[in-house]
Amino acid sequence: MKFFLYARKSSEDEERQIMSIEAQLVELSEFAQKENITIFEKFTESKSAKTPGRMVFNKMIEKIYASKEPVGILAWHPDRLARNSVDGGQIIYLIDIGKITSLRFPTFWFEPTPQGLFMLQVAFGQSKYFSDNLSENVKRGNRQKLRRGELPGLAPFGYINNLKNHTIEPDSIKAKVVKKVFEEFATGEYGLESMANRLSFWGVVSATGKPLAKGTIHRLLTNQLYIGIIVRNGEAYEGSHEPIIPKPLFDKVQEVVRKRSRPTRSRKKHNFPFLGLFRCGECGGAITAQFCKGRGGLYRYYRCTKKFGKCSQKYLQDKDLLQQIRARVRHVFIPNDWSNKMLAKVDEWETNEKDNTKEYSQKLDNQIKETENKIDKLVNAFLENTIEKETYLAKKNELIKSKTDLLARKSAFDHKGLMWIEPLREWIKSANHAEKLASTNDFSEIKSFVEKIGTNHRLIDRKIAWDWQKPYVFTSERPVARSSMSAGRRHRFGWQGRKESNPRPGFWRPIFYH
Repeated sequence: MKFFLYARKSSEDEERQIMSIEAQLVELSEFAQKENITIFEKFTESKSAKTPGRMVFNKMIEKIYASKEPVGILAWHPDRLARNSVDGGQIIYLIDIGKITSLRFPTFWFEPTPQGLFMLQVAFGQSKYFSDNLSENVKRGNRQKLRRGELPGLAPFGYINNLKNHTIEPDSIKAKVVKKVFEEFATGEYGLESMANRLSFWGVVSATGKPLAKGTIHRLLTNQLYIGIIVRNGEAYEGSHEPIIPKPLFDKVQEVVRKRSRPTRSRKKHNFPFLGLFRCGECGGAITAQFCKGRGGLYRYYRCTKKFGKCSQKYLQDKDLLQQIRARVRHVFIPNDWSNKMLAKVDEWETNEKDNTKEYSQKLDNQIKETENKIDKLVNAFLENTIEKETYLAKKNELIKSKTDLLARKSAFDHKGLMWIEPLREWIKSANHAEKLASTNDFSEIKSFVEKIGTNHRLIDRKIAWDWQKPYVFTSERPVARSSMSAGRRHRFGWQGRKESNPRPGFWRPIFYH
């Protein structure tokens, strides 16, 4: 009798004790030599047998059907042949019609008798049960991981898997790259393809060495895992890992992604850097721009669209508009000697605030630790059957809620205690940078700064105006100062007033409390 040898190893199989295909071939060849079995043909494949559709297995079945004489099958175990009812049924049917007259396994006995067929059916059934049960166990384990805030599977780019506690942690280098990607994409200056090229420049490429695909970039930018949320099958879970991206930055990126997903067709735009910044001070219409030819060549003018009817406002040439913007930007300028002293004072305030909040923060930490100890004792009491389940659940929910409230209070207190420090420091730096910015030709940066420092930008009688935003309103009023600038430069930038070398103590800090 001729025998077909079949060896299979599933790449998805989590049974590490199952031998590899090479090991199966060696063992089966030795078994065939020992039992005087002639192997006519060998069939091997790496494929799960949980569902029908194995190409090599189906090819072997076709040859058995086409064979004019009965054949036998040699395999390591019945579960190598089938783990589903369809393939198992085919084997049993071929035995019933006499196409298969022998099944030989080194680890299982079989004879083509009613008792042997029954045992074979039991073996196939056990294999299917194990496969189904394994799938359910994996799903149940993943659900439990998600409830604990753990990510089942490999960590995405920017994180690494911690095999000790089965969590993910930010990678010291890749996490910075992810944050940089979000920050740059939020500016709206990059698309998916240009961001892929940007990542390629930083050394982040695909397995083939090419820039990442646009779909990969899109998945990275929309992955809520970076803000601490795990999404599985449309359901969100609170992750226990450390977020890489702050929520406001993530929301801003999602807005940019949505806008880019619905591109609008438009005509080629001209270079009018301050378009959309001002409105007409007379009629409230938008300010548009256009080119005009003159004796000296091509000129750019800004004017009212007169959308709301008759308007007497005249044209303003772009160089005159730029000159006025530069002069007004310089109104908020803070000299170097002022900014250095103010930043030093901010650092001193920050140190004092941290010392003041440390005691209260420590008190909250002690309360949180005490609550955690109570939860541990409650769980131990429940496991030892000293309290009933209803009492355990009610008390546990109460303690969990108490711990959550304490954590929220601590987070809010830590954030609120120093929330004015960074805005104040950023304002001082930006105001110090105003003079340098006003002297450059980076018009887009100048426009962004003007939008930042003022509101209600308007143009009337060929003059620009806007209402100052806090805290720039204080520097725009030019509080008393005497910098290290020469008298000519002080006159140029408008620094006038009483002769004081330093700002008044505590003058700048209160502006962030309103």
